[in-house]
Formats: sequence, structure tokens, C-alpha cells
Amino acid sequence: MKRKTYRSRERVIREKQSQIVPPEMELVKVLGKGTYGSVELFSHKQNDGSLLYNAVKIMDSENYGSIDQEFRILSELRGCPCIVQLCGNSLVQGTDCNGGKVYKMSMEYAAAGTLTNFIQRNRTKLSDSVIKDFTRMILQGLVSIHSHGYVHCDLKPDNILLFPIYDKETWNCSYELKISDFGISTRAGDKSDCWRIDEPWVGTSIYMSPESVRDGTTVEKTLDLWSLGCIVLEMYTGKRPWLGFDKHVKSLLLDNKAPEIPETVPCDARLFLEKCFARKSEERGTASELLLHPFLIRDEKMGSAAAAGERTGMDSNSRSGHPQELSKLD
Repeated sequence: MKRKTYRSRERVIREKQSQIVPPEMELVKVLGKGTYGSVELFSHKQNDGSLLYNAVKIMDSENYGSIDQEFRILSELRGCPCIVQLCGNSLVQGTDCNGGKVYKMSMEYAAAGTLTNFIQRNRTKLSDSVIKDFTRMILQGLVSIHSHGYVHCDLKPDNILLFPIYDKETWNCSYELKISDFGISTRAGDKSDCWRIDEPWVGTSIYMSPESVRDGTTVEKTLDLWSLGCIVLEMYTGKRPWLGFDKHVKSLLLDNKAPEIPETVPCDARLFLEKCFARKSEERGTASELLLHPFLIRDEKMGSAAAAGERTGMDSNSRSGHPQELSKLD
């Protein structure tokens, strides 16, 4: 049945591909390469002469199922806040340099790179307000994902993209965060095809929850909330969770351990992290409930203006719209 479905969708792809990739599109550079494909940056001129950039994920025919699933999920999430957006209405079939069949998915380009890039640039210098803003945006994305019945399953800084928003008068920059990479996302309550006995993880081990090791067959929305806790902790410390214990993560989780929260983490953030790291998954609540956690409640004195990230002066290349950062494909 799947093969018939794939062939049917391939015909649609060939019929519609001219709608997605204009003939004047030019390759700018390769943004990242992974085991199953790559992400490349393309540009094309608009009617006013300005350049528009798109990130294009490319996978070979053997991995059609993964990119097709990701495309369908992102299609359902069109217009949702804090979710990377598609450019076009279908996948595009093409060929690689060796003549092999590939499939392409065009998306909006995150000129400021990933949250991983941002953390590495700033180390432990992220302010409490920036971390709260970023956490809030990630949760808003999770609310959208979970409300459509999906679990992301691989939430980590590498899969969170930063889109710069700058003031044209002052060139001060803030950021909008968007969740990307839905290649292994799964319906809540369904079995994951990624789980293996020798690798009992749905996604990336150091961001996975205890139940993903104990159960290993079905996934629930609370898995993403544990991963969120790992990301928030990483923003505070500048270090990956379980650093130095990477090879022992499975046994630590089976022993009901959670990543250590340093004393330097503020009290309200500590309480938020402890909620995310609750051993009983049902005690983590929901993404909507975590948005109302005291850690994320804005100080009324700040007003309603959206901070949306650290504000910094942009360089001349950013002002001209030239892409500055590399996106990463895992």
C-alpha cells in the first residue's frame, strides 16, 4: 500500500514542481549535510530586484518516506506560530550530481542559524529575560504541534531556528524562534519506527526522557517537555545536558536520574526545570500549562512589548540581507 501511495504522490510532485522552484533559482551554498540528506541555500530575484532566500532540504529516494512525512506535518502546521514554514505546495522531484532521484522541500531560511549556534556564541551570557523569551516561543510551537496530535520527538537546540527581526532605524536585532525538523515526529500514542533495542531512543539520547528508555514503543507529548527542560538548562549553563556522562545516559535515566541543575540557576527557573524533569510524565503537565508557569509570567512593569530575544547591533552584511549563519541538518 505504501508503495502505491508513494508512486501516486510522486506523480503529483512532478506535475507541481514548476510551481515551487522558479527556473531563476540559484544555489548559494550548502548549509549542512547529514546521514540522510542535505540542506542547501538557494536565492532568486523578486520583481523589485531584491533577493529572496530559501532553505531546501534534499533527500534521496530511499528516504522519501521521511521527507514526505515531514512535508505533510508541516503542511498541517502552516501559519502556526513558532513553526518553520514551507515555501510551496508540494515536494519537488529532481536528480543529484550522480543522476540519482532526490526529493526537495523548500522552507523559509533562518539567517541567524540555530539555537546551538546562538548558545555557542554567547556561552553563559544569556540573560534571564532572553531565556524566558526563547522558552516561551518554543512552548508556543509545542502547543501547535501537540494540538495537531503530534509529538516532535527530537526537540533540541540544533532543531530550533533563529529568525532575525531588526529595527531599520537603529539596526538593533531581536529574534523569533521556530521549531524545525519533523522527520521522526510521531502521532501521540503511536509506536515510533526509530526505536531499537540497542538504541532505545526515539530521538537524540541526551535530550530524551526516562519513559523513552523504559517503554520504547509508544510516544507521548510529555516526552517533548522533558526535552524542553534539557534545552532551557543548556541555555543557562552553555553546556549540553549529561556532559561527561553521555555513554551512561540510559542507565542514569533507568535509575530515575535527571540532568543536574546548578545552584546558579534562578529559583523560578529551577522550579520550571523540576517540572519538566518530573519522573512521572503526567506530572509535567502540558505545553499550554507550562506557558502559565511563574517562570514565564512577564513582569507587568515590562509592558506588553515582545522582547523576542537579545538585542544587538547588526553588521553591514546582515543589513543587506546577506545570509550570515549556517543551518544544520542532523
